[in-house]
Amino acid sequence: MGLDYSYEIFMPPRNVVRALTRLAELAPQGRDTPPLLVILPGGEQLLVPFTSNVRGEPVDCSAGGTLELDTSIVIDVDDAMRELFLRDFGRADERGRVPVGCIYLTVRFSPAWHPDFASLQFTAATSGMSRMFEQSASVRRVFTDLTAATGGVCCLLDTESDVFDICWLKGATLSGETVPGARFSHFHELVAAWREPVE
Repeated sequence: MGLDYSYEIFMPPRNVVRALTRLAELAPQGRDTPPLLVILPGGEQLLVPFTSNVRGEPVDCSAGGTLELDTSIVIDVDDAMRELFLRDFGRADERGRVPVGCIYLTVRFSPAWHPDFASLQFTAATSGMSRMFEQSASVRRVFTDLTAATGGVCCLLDTESDVFDICWLKGATLSGETVPGARFSHFHELVAAWREPVE
């Protein structure tokens, strides 16, 4: 089996619409993918330029549960991306950007382990993409910027080890902090830190 590294963003459930809208803005322009209708908890409807499990039929999540999307986003090229991605998959555009996908997104509207917060987990489709998730500052910045812009409270990088890299927490970009680690010995301590009042 290959590597399945992922970034996971936690936010109040009311912010999921904002996050999906921002994510749609990051998608490559001019794709042939027809818009996908997503019905979110509470009945709000949203069109996104992605598929769900490689299908384009409307997805009804009005009762909660999970939403699965096949996404692609445009990312600025850095040295890690040049080494791990462009050598096999083409070249950057005139603005120094490249579409990266498929990135699998699972939205959990009310996970059992922190039911007051939604979770958006972005999983790399290949081992090469997983390494790029870990090593590219541009990729990391896309997910921390998405967290910040959409009212997220935490962003973690999961490299399938016992330690999660904390990338963003309550308004601050972090580097070198982990859970478990010196500041948070257990995951529940990290959750307690982001449970302090948010917007």
